[in-house]
Amino acid sequence: GQKALLVYMEGLVDKTVIHRDIIRPLLEQTHNPEEACEDIVSAGQVKKVQQWKEIEQALLTGKSILFIDRERSALELETQGWPQRAIQEPQAETSLKNAHLGFIESASQNIALIRRYIPSRELKIKQFTIGERGGVTISLLYLADVVNPQLIQELENRIQLIDVDTIISTGELEGFIEDNPYTPFPQFAITERPDTTASHLLQGRAVLIVDRLPGALVGPMNFVSFFQTVDDYSVRWFVGSFVRLLRFAGFFIAIFTPSLYIAMISFHYEVIPLQLLLSVGESRERVPFPPIIEAFVMELVLEMLREAGVRLPAPIGQTIGIVGGIVIGQAAVQAGIVSNIMVIVVAVTAISSFIIPNIEMSAGVRLLRFPMMLMAFTFGMVGIIIGMMVIVIHLLTLESLGNPYGSPISPLRISDMKDTFIRLPVWLMKKRPVSVGPRQLRRQGS
Repeated sequence: GQKALLVYMEGLVDKTVIHRDIIRPLLEQTHNPEEACEDIVSAGQVKKVQQWKEIEQALLTGKSILFIDRERSALELETQGWPQRAIQEPQAETSLKNAHLGFIESASQNIALIRRYIPSRELKIKQFTIGERGGVTISLLYLADVVNPQLIQELENRIQLIDVDTIISTGELEGFIEDNPYTPFPQFAITERPDTTASHLLQGRAVLIVDRLPGALVGPMNFVSFFQTVDDYSVRWFVGSFVRLLRFAGFFIAIFTPSLYIAMISFHYEVIPLQLLLSVGESRERVPFPPIIEAFVMELVLEMLREAGVRLPAPIGQTIGIVGGIVIGQAAVQAGIVSNIMVIVVAVTAISSFIIPNIEMSAGVRLLRFPMMLMAFTFGMVGIIIGMMVIVIHLLTLESLGNPYGSPISPLRISDMKDTFIRLPVWLMKKRPVSVGPRQLRRQGS
């Protein structure tokens, strides 16, 4: 018989497939091994390779290589198989009334989950291999009859310009293709929910899925879209609108509450009602620090507790966040380091930042609190107004893949206002967002 050598990387292949579909049929056949292998392995899973670089890359990605004696080419066989976690709901994006599904670390499985929501031939997938060391596959998904072709072309150009060893996180990919790297606000949404991803695709956006990572990168995005969740469309429209307004209120409360406290205590105490002013003065009587130091210390302690809660195991982390905040706050008040009012301000600020559903947006809000506190301590209410104007102007000048970040407010899109600060009934939202420039604007019947 003719000799053959099968090579694979331990731990990256499915040995059941190798023994059942390759080795056993090869041992049982009496014809040419190359012809037999093409017969026993399903169509599309056998590829001839002649370059050692191709062979090396195939082995490192979980494929097997069959060398046949006296043949000038080898056969590349699809035998990938490694442990994968079960599909489950993402912890950071829980839903009360929708599917409890989430992406895993397999691009093929994630794309299959999306296809369950959009079983359409118009759902197109383009794949790119990025990375000089262990290239990673990036899949670009879009609806061909809906998305703006210029958007896809721009996204492809940015992906092809990436020159890096490899991509190890979705956030790293976002950093390479975003418009403005010097802003605290996210320009792409990262989601682990297939229903949320499908919703963005139907609106005319593009989605990037990186193999080996559980998240999908969605763009272009605007500011108001980071305050929307899939649950908004599963409840009565006035309930969803109320909750969404709470999120926008939480955005402003989380940024400006500490700075307003500092400004009123330091400069504008006359605007505080007399009884409340007496209560504040009594609580600050033993505090030796100015309001700016008091606020900075408490906010930094809050961020430390938050980070500790994230890094520790889940049950311990939750205990540290809740009990630690209560114990430290009470001890700080009794020691005269901070006032009772400051503890209340910090607590309200923390709760308001938790209301924001997007993690990246919430992180940007927490970061903006500190320069706003400095502005309030230096210039009082004038500083807060200046800071607010800077934030608003910055938001209105940002872009995401060339699309206005402030849309549909700036530029004003009346038709898109039906799903921004409030959500009108779904039967009134007949059109897709104009801001993303979809080819097919209408999404419902006339």
